[in-house]
Amino acid sequence: MAKPELEFVDYRQFEEVPFSKVEGLTERVIAKDPESGVATRILSFAPGTDTTPNGVQIHDFWEELYIIEGTLIDLTLNQEFTAGMVACRPPGMEHGPWVTPTGCKTFEVRYYSK
Repeated sequence: MAKPELEFVDYRQFEEVPFSKVEGLTERVIAKDPESGVATRILSFAPGTDTTPNGVQIHDFWEELYIIEGTLIDLTLNQEFTAGMVACRPPGMEHGPWVTPTGCKTFEVRYYSK
């Protein structure tokens, strides 16, 4: 099995670590496939986080997201996304960068499709 079997646990048991070179962006990896590197995680943006230094994101895997709390503003689209909204991004889809004046927390599942 690529990812571990895991029954319900408090997500805060997973270590919160800085993600990328952007200050205020952290992740808690719930499960990760060591072969492919795809993961399920909680991504947190502190209030005022700006991911412009990361630029527009493009990757070769599927990514599905749910905004748990807060808001994200996509700077390319000039559009705000709020808690309760979802996204499904196929490989190659451009997205971001983002800013969040109030902070944001997302649940993300990344995977490869055969």
